[in-house]
Amino acid sequence: MAEDGAVTLYKATSITDAKKNSFSIKAGLAQMLRGGAIVEVSTLNQAKIAEEADACCLVITEPNCQGISRMPDPSIIKQIKRCVLIPVMARSRVGHFVEAQILERVGVDYIDESEVLAIADENNFINKHNFGCPFVCGCKNLGDALRRVREGAAMIRTQGALLGTGNIAETVKNVRSVMGEIRILNNMDEDEVFAFSKEIAAPYDLVAQTKQMGRLPVVHFAAGGIVTPADAALMMQLGCDGVFVGSEVFDNGSDPYKRVRGIVEAVRHYNDPHVLVENSCGLEEEMAGLNVSEETMEPFGEGGA
Repeated sequence: MAEDGAVTLYKATSITDAKKNSFSIKAGLAQMLRGGAIVEVSTLNQAKIAEEADACCLVITEPNCQGISRMPDPSIIKQIKRCVLIPVMARSRVGHFVEAQILERVGVDYIDESEVLAIADENNFINKHNFGCPFVCGCKNLGDALRRVREGAAMIRTQGALLGTGNIAETVKNVRSVMGEIRILNNMDEDEVFAFSKEIAAPYDLVAQTKQMGRLPVVHFAAGGIVTPADAALMMQLGCDGVFVGSEVFDNGSDPYKRVRGIVEAVRHYNDPHVLVENSCGLEEEMAGLNVSEETMEPFGEGGA
């Protein structure tokens, strides 16, 4: 598959000729975050708490953003970068390559082309091969993921709920969708891969590479509703490489450090029940403000499943 330009740093090949494109380097930088928790912060104090809790990376967002959501103020990024030693990520709007240019110039370590913000271009994503900075992109299924990889994404983020309610159901649904499609692909005859790639509207070479590897060809994180150690361990046991933790972990309770640290430990030791028990104790009061009301819950079995 190397001759076809397929992606996989795990198999020592890259998406394009390494002499002409730095994708292999960007994919390697993304792999450095595997097995970690990326924490969303909007203030310097939150950034310091997340760093002390051993988060692998910070996502800087605008505090109390009203109206159209855009990239964070570069001055906030600079302020936080001066005070922390771990990598920093910032979001740009989907298709807004100028915001990405600004973020790259400011010196962020990763750019998240995020559907969490307002969408700047409804038809086109950023051509991420034009940037030296690794990009993160969201997906809800395997086709989404592989199309983003073809555009140059070095990390895939399977996205769940965007409202910050602590409801993990949508995230679980989408992660299972991606993993389920990969399992179906793994069991296919080679001749069936052509039709499958057409069905999911993804590049054939990436579909074939995914079949060969038995996983996505780049690092795969989960995001949305992950607010407890159990949530984080669930995502890891479902097959993700790490998790994104929303800023809602800082909004309620008296000890955000304990909550973030518990999630970090759960990601690292997701198969160790003793560690999970230890880090889940005493979090009920901390999570009280994140409980989803019954009015916002869809009755089981009525979601078209």
